[in-house]
Amino acid sequence: MLTKIFILAVLVLILGSLFSALALLFRKQGQNKRMVQALTIRISLSIGLFLLLLAGSYFGLIPQHGLR
Repeated sequence: MLTKIFILAVLVLILGSLFSALALLFRKQGQNKRMVQALTIRISLSIGLFLLLLAGSYFGLIPQHGLR
């Protein structure tokens, strides 16, 4: 249960970063530094979540429910 809450929290952070970059895109046309920073955070969180999911599956923290 704690794993699901953690994954959902990271997904919310990823979406928040994405929408903040979108708001910065519409608000300030000339200043791209903050928008690039928000997109960098989003990419870093996405890669980190992917690696944590792979590690959790490898070490058995996340059970696999595939075809048997």
